[in-house]
Amino acid sequence: MEKAIIAKNVTKKYKLYSGTKERLFDLIFPKDYGEDFYALANVSFELKKGDSIGFMGMNGSGKSTLANIVAGIVPETSGTVEVNGQSALIAVAAGLKADLSGRDNIELKLLMLGFSKEEIKEMEPEIIDFSELGKFIDQPVKSYSSGMRSRLGFSISVNIDPDILIIDEALSVGDRAFAEKSLDKMKEFKQKGKTLIFVSHSLGQMRQFCEKILWLEYGMVKDVGTVEEIIPKYETFLGDFKKMSREEKETYKEKAMERQKELLMAQV
Repeated sequence: MEKAIIAKNVTKKYKLYSGTKERLFDLIFPKDYGEDFYALANVSFELKKGDSIGFMGMNGSGKSTLANIVAGIVPETSGTVEVNGQSALIAVAAGLKADLSGRDNIELKLLMLGFSKEEIKEMEPEIIDFSELGKFIDQPVKSYSSGMRSRLGFSISVNIDPDILIIDEALSVGDRAFAEKSLDKMKEFKQKGKTLIFVSHSLGQMRQFCEKILWLEYGMVKDVGTVEEIIPKYETFLGDFKKMSREEKETYKEKAMERQKELLMAQV
């Protein structure tokens, strides 16, 4: 079956600065200022068209960074990501302009995606209806709750009918009824052969929605496999990690950072 996404050795490096002065020095002088921070280190995975995968891991594991790279919003520092088809990222407030109304955001997003004004006029009522925002659609997005922003972003993205749908914690806010409706829409997309990436802390939603899991830890691939294989391992890990003392957690992290350093050095 044709591949939808091929990610090879994806690494994302950021610079951490102690202050504005250090940031300016790094721009002006050739000396290397700031501390290197690797949000992702040598991450590889492949998805076939029609696959549904969950990106799973603790906070700071690199899930959202990877989702943004696959969506084309953030560039990778090294490695390659081949995406076959149009992708759409759904995250709370992703790509929404706070000072514009919900309606204006719909029009702007669709214009940027290449839709004509006639097409937008035809699509707009269905997007607004799905969002369930009612009269709020003509209010500025900065007045929306996180759940309302998520509704708007989800409604726009699913109605442009992308080949690859990336959902980053967008169903963790808002009411349960809308989350269920959104999950039904995602299942409908899967039946159409769309590729789906799901980023969430909800293991229940992962079980309900995903077939595969990519488990990330400190920017590295910890494990990958089916939902039945990976989620029980992750639950056991979480139980053990929560029982650790602060010192034990720090030691665990230090060892992980050493593994990351070895992994990055092996790439050079």
